[in-house]
Amino acid sequence: MHSGDGGLRESGTGGIAADMLLGAVAGAVGVWVMDRVDWFMFRHEDPEARWRTQAVRPGEMDPAHVMANKAAEAAIGAELSPPQPHPAGVAVHYAIGIGPGALYGALRERAPVVGTGRGLLYGLSLFLVHDELLNAATGLSADPRRYPWQAHARGLVAHLVYGAVTDAVLDLLHQGRSQVR
Repeated sequence: MHSGDGGLRESGTGGIAADMLLGAVAGAVGVWVMDRVDWFMFRHEDPEARWRTQAVRPGEMDPAHVMANKAAEAAIGAELSPPQPHPAGVAVHYAIGIGPGALYGALRERAPVVGTGRGLLYGLSLFLVHDELLNAATGLSADPRRYPWQAHARGLVAHLVYGAVTDAVLDLLHQGRSQVR
């Protein structure tokens, strides 16, 4: 599946739109599995670390729900009710995983360096860029230095799982597609 040359090449899977669609599906599955791992780890974390994580979050909400609530305030002049959990926040959370999944699906075979480590580099990149940089820069989370180390470790593991699952699901979808032809 993966080429070791690291250069750009054609996918051979049926076009970029098809690869993006498969990547979006794989990203959605990746988010679902990532959430289960993240929630399991959160529930088994030291209670003090859990409390500190919640206390520093804007409005005690995860970044997707902060984003959904900001959008609701801009659109209708009011926060969502309840602010978290809310279907709009869950939809934003999935969109945040589906969008990069579509991009990963388009690039993985065309620029094989993207698939390095069977999705682990992809998951690590999302963790660093999204969780550790963009969330804080956009006000969707607190400054990363305010979170306990357990929150960072949990986020890293969850994103590595997301990357690996997204990659594995893409492999399965490509195999299924080639068998249908």
